[in-house]
Amino acid sequence: MKKATPLLICFILSVTTSLARQTPPDTVKTGIYITSIHDIDFKQSEYTVNLWLWLRYNNKKFDFAQNLEIPQAKSFTKSFSTIDSSNGSIYLLMKLQCVMKDSWKINNFPFDRQRLRFSIENSQFDSKSMVFATDTLGKHFDPRFTLRGWNIDSFKMSTNIKAYETAFGDSSIPTPHTEYSAFTVRMGISRDAGQLFWKMFLGMYVSFLIAYTCFYIHPDNIDSRFGLGVGSLFAAIGNKYIIDSSLPDSTTFTLVDTLHGITLFFIFAVITSSALSLKLIKANKLQQAHRMDLVLAQVVLLLYVALNVYFITKASNG
Repeated sequence: MKKATPLLICFILSVTTSLARQTPPDTVKTGIYITSIHDIDFKQSEYTVNLWLWLRYNNKKFDFAQNLEIPQAKSFTKSFSTIDSSNGSIYLLMKLQCVMKDSWKINNFPFDRQRLRFSIENSQFDSKSMVFATDTLGKHFDPRFTLRGWNIDSFKMSTNIKAYETAFGDSSIPTPHTEYSAFTVRMGISRDAGQLFWKMFLGMYVSFLIAYTCFYIHPDNIDSRFGLGVGSLFAAIGNKYIIDSSLPDSTTFTLVDTLHGITLFFIFAVITSSALSLKLIKANKLQQAHRMDLVLAQVVLLLYVALNVYFITKASNG
């Protein structure tokens, strides 16, 4: 029996270690209520969100009042915080104001659809010690004040495991890989773009119409035709630079680029037609010049309207 004692001890230690490794992590039940989203800055790719965040958990070591991590936040402040531990578990309620950094998709601006993301982690405890669970009861945002000028298409809360390919300097971890549980909110929003579209593109369309009137100026007044065309060209370019100044830099061809590109091309077509009219007039072909202007006027207007309708419809449905 004495020889069996060490084997028995080793077996008990092995079972105990195995059970310890299989101990499930503590669960933190988490909920959120967004009261407002404002100060949207497209140029700096950021916005401000005010929200209530609450967490319920049993392990006092988690201490979310000090260990709360919001990865996408540029900065955040707690304007209110209360802790209740009267029933043996911890209930933490916080009111936060977060300045969030995000990447905007501006290809279809101003008919763009964005996805705002908000997530939290515990900076001290990884997924082996703690995981989040969502509190799905009740509403999760105030539809009256959340976001003016936008429509909320979707709101989804979820939990996931976020991997970091680093050990954060901990030499006891054999491989540079750690995992943390994350509570994530994704809000899909679409812009109410009707009035904004005309506000931003009205100058561009007026520039085209001014150039378009050149077709109805008698070919004898060639100086007026060239003056209106060139002036409209610079006005359209100026309108584009004004819109671009309010948007973040983009390496892709956006709807703003497409519509202005079409407008510049057709204004150039009007100027080219004026040059052709001048050539016909110098050849004493006044009737031909007049007839060409009437035909080109219809063709240019039809193509310009058709291309605008196509690209705007495609962007609004995208």
